[in-house]
Amino acid sequence: MADFVKIAPVIVFGFFMAFTIKDLFLSQINSDVSNKEIPNVNLGPSKFAGPTLTILYCHSCGYKSAFEQYADVISKKYPEIVVVGRVYPASGYNSLLAKMLFLFKFLILACIISGANLTPYIGRLSSAWSWCISNKFYSCAMIFLICNMIEGHLISTGAFEISFNDVPVWSKLETGRIPQPPELFQIIDNQLRFQGKTFETNPEMTL
Repeated sequence: MADFVKIAPVIVFGFFMAFTIKDLFLSQINSDVSNKEIPNVNLGPSKFAGPTLTILYCHSCGYKSAFEQYADVISKKYPEIVVVGRVYPASGYNSLLAKMLFLFKFLILACIISGANLTPYIGRLSSAWSWCISNKFYSCAMIFLICNMIEGHLISTGAFEISFNDVPVWSKLETGRIPQPPELFQIIDNQLRFQGKTFETNPEMTL
């Protein structure tokens, strides 16, 4: 019974890490698929092709829900407009650092859970490592949370970039905010007038 009490936290944390890795890779696959669903191909003017509103958003900032709300209200107010959403990619340098930190995190966690003796290699940090081995659950949880916060900061872009038929019409990176629904409706109306297209709209639709 005593042995089970000792290894129970390790088993629970192992399941937690397994599900976290699964969710991470599934979200990455879904993001890649969504980015490949509609390629950036210029079809040229056509009476059969409706205008496209593309929104690139920061996933780690929680802007996916904002995109879904805007996409819903725009689709109802402008039925002929195709609304496309994609994740705004982090810079290559930050993305690489986040991936390296991700691998380093799970390497350290694996060493702690397995009880690897790294004291001959880490010098002054040997006492800290001994504490981690003695308190596996708490040390793993602390390392996991801290590394996750750093990874989130590295891949966070704060972006909510809007383009109409590949023409940028709003940038949160430049303005510092997401447009209000009336502002976005005005932008869309101006773009439609500029391109000489008119569609039936529902003026009562608001976010």
